[in-house]
Amino acid sequence: MEPHTAAGGNTVDLMSTGRFLSRAQVAEELNVSESQVYALIRRRELRAMKVGGRGTYRVGRDDLESFITAAYASTAEWIEAHPFIEDDADVGGEG
Repeated sequence: MEPHTAAGGNTVDLMSTGRFLSRAQVAEELNVSESQVYALIRRRELRAMKVGGRGTYRVGRDDLESFITAAYASTAEWIEAHPFIEDDADVGGEG
């Protein structure tokens, strides 16, 4: 697995982080908050395992890559169903 460039331009070699990633590591990789990662886990959109009784979750590297692949596919489907119209260029914001 090759190094990824995460939020803020930090290079993260997922192989060197171990088999599992913390919520903080996943949040950095996706450039979202830890609470957003928690919501993805609780909604069963991102596969994770709970370790201990205090809400400590770990996400497998392969599970994160599967989530990213599915997110790209979902986005492509949405774009296909909602073609770009020139007037859309005036709508601001991300997301």
